Amino acid sequence: MLAYIARRLVLIVPTLFGIMVVNFAIVQVAPGGPVEVMIARAKGSAVAATARVSGGTGEAARAGPLERGAGPGAADVTSKYRGARGLDPEFIKQLEKQYGFDQPVWRRLVIMMKHYAVFDFGTSFFRDRPVLRLMLDKLPVSISLGLWTTLIIYLISIPLGVAKAVRDGASFDVWTSAIVTVGYAIPGFLFAMLLIVLLAGGSFLSVFPLRGLFSPDWTQMSLAAKIGDYFWHITLPILALLSGGFAGLTMLTKNSFLEEIGKQYVVTARAKGLTKRRVLYGHVFRNAMLIVVAGFPAAFVGILFTGALLIEVIFSLDGLGLLGFEAAINRDYPIMFGTLYIYTLIGLVLNLVSDLTYVVIDPRIDFASREG
Repeated sequence: MLAYIARRLVLIVPTLFGIMVVNFAIVQVAPGGPVEVMIARAKGSAVAATARVSGGTGEAARAGPLERGAGPGAADVTSKYRGARGLDPEFIKQLEKQYGFDQPVWRRLVIMMKHYAVFDFGTSFFRDRPVLRLMLDKLPVSISLGLWTTLIIYLISIPLGVAKAVRDGASFDVWTSAIVTVGYAIPGFLFAMLLIVLLAGGSFLSVFPLRGLFSPDWTQMSLAAKIGDYFWHITLPILALLSGGFAGLTMLTKNSFLEEIGKQYVVTARAKGLTKRRVLYGHVFRNAMLIVVAGFPAAFVGILFTGALLIEVIFSLDGLGLLGFEAAINRDYPIMFGTLYIYTLIGLVLNLVSDLTYVVIDPRIDFASREG
């Protein structure tokens, strides 16, 4: 098993490198970039970074002191960027050097991966703070949302799926299926807005806070008050994330148990006189849970880094999802690639943890013997 773990850890390196290279290449051909963003700000136009290059005296007048008489080589520099016509070519060259675009693409990739290997993600282009520090500041919010949501979904969906499998076709199975299906059909952000209207001072009650993860005076509270305040703030975001999270796992658990219940070893165990409960939890549970455990890393990563994005925006929760979204909009490449690197690394490690959990649940599984 140790050899298998070591082999998987070694494979993480080329996998992570390949993902970073593919995304780096995609970003290079995508329109816009940090230079275009700064050109848009310099010219006082929020859309200049994505607009077509256009002439005209009005645009030139807005450029102010950055615009000078263009020399013979001005067109070669300004034509590279949308909205750059009329700006001083030296100013654009300074921007390129500031953001590293004076280097060839392959050199920028090598430098980036060299720094990322030691978790040095550089400094944000537009926030003027180290990327790692920004990510650590936002991490508690995303961890809170992802961990609690995934934990509650598993604690409810697995017993519910087992109960539905045991009562397959009964009225309990029918109406619980209807409830989880309706919940799955309601988008999380829509349910979040409904919760705000009903419970956060929208039009009815004002029971829960509307924004943030803590109260302004949280640092002055006692330990018990801090815990209560934390759960008070996170209740509505968690409920919004839970709205559509039960259906998939519940039905997966039910179908897994139904498949195992119909197998011959269950019939043999019952014929030997074992109780239904003993057969269900002593034999069926171990085999049926394998496929459920396999989906845990994907569920956790999905909720932690993608599913919570709109919820973070709606409830003003400053987490990693919102940070990455704003970085993509602003073309803040250090944050974009830094968060991608961390997301990918966590996902690969959790996949390994998932395989190891297989062995914990069913010791008959031996990955170390699968050499080829």
